[in-house]
Amino acid sequence: MRSLYPPVEPYAAGFLDVGDGHVLYYERCGTPGAKPAVFLHGGPGGGISARHRRLFDPARYDLLLFDQRGCGKSTPYASLEANTTWHLVADMERLRTLTGVKRWLVFGGSWGSTLALTYAQTHPDRVSELVLRGVFTVTRRELDWYYQQGASEIFPDQWESFVAPIPAAERQDLRTAYRRRLTSSDPAVQAQAAQAWSMWEGKTLTLMPDPDTSAGFADPRFALAFARIENHFFVHGGWLEDGQLIRDARRLGAVPGTIIQGRYDMVCPPRTAWELHRAWPQARLRMIEGAGHAWSEPEILDELIRTTDAYAAAVPI
Repeated sequence: MRSLYPPVEPYAAGFLDVGDGHVLYYERCGTPGAKPAVFLHGGPGGGISARHRRLFDPARYDLLLFDQRGCGKSTPYASLEANTTWHLVADMERLRTLTGVKRWLVFGGSWGSTLALTYAQTHPDRVSELVLRGVFTVTRRELDWYYQQGASEIFPDQWESFVAPIPAAERQDLRTAYRRRLTSSDPAVQAQAAQAWSMWEGKTLTLMPDPDTSAGFADPRFALAFARIENHFFVHGGWLEDGQLIRDARRLGAVPGTIIQGRYDMVCPPRTAWELHRAWPQARLRMIEGAGHAWSEPEILDELIRTTDAYAAAVPI
């Protein structure tokens, strides 16, 4: 079973002004001039961590990680202004230009898979390989499953806590009801809604309860950006046509790809990964039995590192 690479510090880090009042934090890790890669974090609104650096062999990768607009060390924090999927795709191109590489491996899980697919379908000539985990395409079906009815049937106890801030009369459209509170002028109202929204995800990520995985979602500062930005994107359907990313999978052409999906993923159910594989048969699909959504679950982590190792070595997987 593969495990994370040892801790590694960035060899470079900085801030990039991308316009619209936004400044992104980025870091580069590994070996300068080695295989280029970019890591796309989840959420949206999640941010990068030191553990994310350890998914790639530092001797064989030149890895760029960045906090997307409004989260992590990027500023302004928790901002919704000029913050859409298409802004993030443009930001990725600015960062690629900054690195001076022509193509890079694009790695994204959960919301990161959405952004990775959107970027790759917009700029297929800039992608050397695509690694997707816990596939999510921001369709109405996926959003309703997780935020209206579906996962609620599996986690009724956690669902009760999720809907608690919303009066019964508003629960027919929970995403909109949450938006009213997450954009409230009252910081206390925002904070209560952010905590409930964030903890719903934190408690449903893994197949078996994992306090270490869910603990970070309880942090009030993290929860504010995570909930506000995630809800903002989801209320707007990611600024994508419903079903667009599966429909346009043909644009990926011959880009090598690997899809890694937990069989019992309650956040991003496997049906979407299966549909993407059907639309993009060149990609290798690895359905991980006995796993949920989190990248840190042992068998998902094992497959992620096997995949990044294989692409670095340019060997069949």
